Amino acid sequence: MDITAKVKNTISKYSMLAHGDRVLVGLSGGPDSVCLLVALERLRQNFGISLFAVYVDHGLRPDETPNEIVFCERLCLSLDIPFSAESVDVKSFAKAHKLSKQEAARELRYNALAGAAQAAGAGKIALGHTADDQAETVIMRLVRGAGTLGLSGIPPVRQNIIRPLIGTERKDIERFLETEQIGFIIDSSNREDKYMRNKIRHTVMPALNNLDVDAITTISRTADILREEDNYLEFQVTKSLMKLIGRKTATTLELLYLPLEKTDPALVRRILRRALGAAKGLRGIAFIHIEELIDLIKKGKPGDRISMPGGIRAIKGYSTLIITSDRPAALETYVLESPGNLVIKEASMVLVCTPLDTREPTPLYSPLKAVFDAAKLRFPLHVRSRKPGDYFYPAGFGKKKKLQDYFVDEKVPRDQRDSIPLLISDNDIVWIIGYRMDERYRIDKCTEKGLQFEVRSLKT
Repeated sequence: MDITAKVKNTISKYSMLAHGDRVLVGLSGGPDSVCLLVALERLRQNFGISLFAVYVDHGLRPDETPNEIVFCERLCLSLDIPFSAESVDVKSFAKAHKLSKQEAARELRYNALAGAAQAAGAGKIALGHTADDQAETVIMRLVRGAGTLGLSGIPPVRQNIIRPLIGTERKDIERFLETEQIGFIIDSSNREDKYMRNKIRHTVMPALNNLDVDAITTISRTADILREEDNYLEFQVTKSLMKLIGRKTATTLELLYLPLEKTDPALVRRILRRALGAAKGLRGIAFIHIEELIDLIKKGKPGDRISMPGGIRAIKGYSTLIITSDRPAALETYVLESPGNLVIKEASMVLVCTPLDTREPTPLYSPLKAVFDAAKLRFPLHVRSRKPGDYFYPAGFGKKKKLQDYFVDEKVPRDQRDSIPLLISDNDIVWIIGYRMDERYRIDKCTEKGLQFEVRSLKT
């Protein structure tokens, strides 16, 4: 079967195109993208499509790029296909966003392709990934550690992106180009073994082929099977989430964790990954982070939380697991002139201050309730967030401690520290609200009058 027929079969198998589609082809000048462009041009009338091509310059190979652009432009001219070139600054983007060059190049490339497609009025973007790329991707993800989604490889269709060569091997592409006497350009970076994909391509794949098996076909078929199974599991996740979501915003998801505890572990991991993706995204999220979330659900106490890559936080409530990428707002400074109620809106709490007869037995401290010697406090009291140099005398500790050191010892997440309210009297920290009070202000045997402070939810 020739290349054109293979491409036609793949397009039909995955319903990649509809009559009248405008298709943008990502053209690098390499054998795969050249083959893709030529094959689609030969199928243009068959599918009733319009073609456009774009070259994306990543700014990484300035000595080679100009020649590649000229080659691509001439090829498109010979095929009567409109051509354009886009430039992106991978190095600056990688530095600004703390990404590897490969991650930055991928993100910028897809952004550039989307922009070029919009400019051309193209609803589909065709990329030249091959069966070899599919096999290499599966092996790479297997080595790095992946579930069925990762091992399902490169999707033939993802939203408006199509890959008509995904069922075609590279050796067939090279044979086609040689037979048809169609030129192409080799990217010098493809020869470098510093990238894992190239190591797999140059070392692992030849070794597999030496086993006298059709490794590429077998691995690609396995990826197809895993993709179908993954789609089924994702459908089950969607059904489960409908029963588990308590509240959802653009950056926060609340899951009812009691039914989650009874859900099959295979689904729980997927549900949590979906929830993390809804909150911010999955970059940097690994197996260990999902396991930490499961551990938080099973063993954590209400109020326990963990921080994950990308600024995502997971907080265990009394009945829900809150997954959010919102950063807590720093507190304003509040003034309490006399006993009464003080609303602290950023913390969604009301601080209730009431006189207390110290002759009545009462707990001296709990995370949300504290009792102080009224004679030691001086109104007006203030509530504020932390400042550089803050310190206090932790109750039961017996000596002075920097607030920063206390937060570190208590494992208070860094992004939470500015949002923790501090009760202040005469510039002294009297109480780290929700955590610990100051030893100097506790009631003792000489106390005549007490003041009780209690935290209540602003919603109640």
